[in-house]
Amino acid sequence: MEIRRLKHLVALADSRNFSRAAQICHLSQPAFSRSIQSAEEELGLQLFNRGSLEVTCTDAGNFVVERARKLVFDSRCLERDVSMYRERLIGDVALGAGPYPAATMVPALLTEMRSRFPGVNVRVEVNNASYLAEHLRAEELDFYLADLRNVPEAADLTINRIGQLSASFYVRAGHPLLNAPSIQGPLLLRYGLASVRIPDPMLLLLAPLMGLPDGSRLPLAVECDDLNILKNVAMTTDTVLACADAGTVQEVADGRLLRINVNGLPPFFSDLGVVSLKGRSFSPMAQFAVDALAALALMPASKA
Repeated sequence: MEIRRLKHLVALADSRNFSRAAQICHLSQPAFSRSIQSAEEELGLQLFNRGSLEVTCTDAGNFVVERARKLVFDSRCLERDVSMYRERLIGDVALGAGPYPAATMVPALLTEMRSRFPGVNVRVEVNNASYLAEHLRAEELDFYLADLRNVPEAADLTINRIGQLSASFYVRAGHPLLNAPSIQGPLLLRYGLASVRIPDPMLLLLAPLMGLPDGSRLPLAVECDDLNILKNVAMTTDTVLACADAGTVQEVADGRLLRINVNGLPPFFSDLGVVSLKGRSFSPMAQFAVDALAALALMPASKA
């Protein structure tokens, strides 16, 4: 069966509507319907239930569409790789990043790429891991960089660990905690914590370390995936910032934020990795970006 017809099957399975699927495939609805009917006749199987409200896959349809989806993906990868080989293109790059790597590593990466490859266009999406995974699967990103503890294992993803970002607690200059002879978890929580989004399993794990009962969820007074917003909150209120050390280098150097030690807590860190689609090769430019990020992850926080 032609790849073109397999694309039609996938489009109908995803949209569940003949009219919308025809538009996606840039065909008239009669032509699209004939393509689906021909596919069913060729395979000798009914692939779709034609309901009055929506179209759904039969069991046979689910079986065929799952395999068609992989073939369509492989076909796109082949076309992309052949194009890069034929035209010897460095290629533009689209990457995603979680809040901490976006604030700490991506600026240095962009500086390097703009200096060495001024003709290359770079697009960066900064968001949480769930959003980035969705856009990676839609093939809108070449890869994304995130804390691997926020990335669930999935058969269609390749995950490569590149390093760690140490993290600590920070408060504004003049904060009452700076006068405390000893800082324990419960004292810290009185002022409220600010952080990027943290998965529930980690919040449950951290709660007992902060003096809360087992089974409790560590409360966050401010949860935001924009690190600059979090830092501004910490510098203008008594809120305590939980943040990667590399994300506060300038504020610490200026004396606007100070690192505090909390007794009884183990070292905190972000376990960084690059997430990409399994089976999809990187363009030369995307590979350069991945290699550069791996090198940046090995640098001290003050130089990253």
